[in-house]
Amino acid sequence: QVIGGAGLDVDFSLESPSGLLLVSESRRSDGAHTVEPTEAGDYKLCFDNSFSTISEKLVFFELIFDSAQEEEEEEEEDEEGDGWVEAAEPEDMLDVKIEDIKESIETMKSRLERSIQMQTLLRAFEARDRNLQESNLGRVNFWSAVNLGVLVVVAFLQVYMLKSLFEDKRTVRT
Repeated sequence: QVIGGAGLDVDFSLESPSGLLLVSESRRSDGAHTVEPTEAGDYKLCFDNSFSTISEKLVFFELIFDSAQEEEEEEEEDEEGDGWVEAAEPEDMLDVKIEDIKESIETMKSRLERSIQMQTLLRAFEARDRNLQESNLGRVNFWSAVNLGVLVVVAFLQVYMLKSLFEDKRTVRT
């Protein structure tokens, strides 16, 4: 998302590690893309502002990785490190199982992560709007000062012209 700069637009491209162009957009102010990682390596993101040689841009972007693979890896790690669960698991005495607690904690964690992502996105929207408002305020102040200057010059010019109408230009000889 472009949050500052003239035009609020930028070119965007995403390339795979082998150089295959996955996403290409021209002069967009915002966008969201989902890409399946088909090959291992470094993917290349490019924000291009070469079409606007005069103005600079301020860009916000966020990378969100799907946690499905991470959850599988975490479950494998949890199985190795869950010796304490077996020791503290007298299921006949507890109404709520530890697995239920773990599941509710994981649900809360994923919801909190999604909430953080949404708040970050809203902060980016707010930053773009604030930059636009500050830019507009600067323009309004500049043109108000120009108009005030013109008004003062015209006022002095009118006073001078009015005074010159009442001046006696005749030379008086006594």
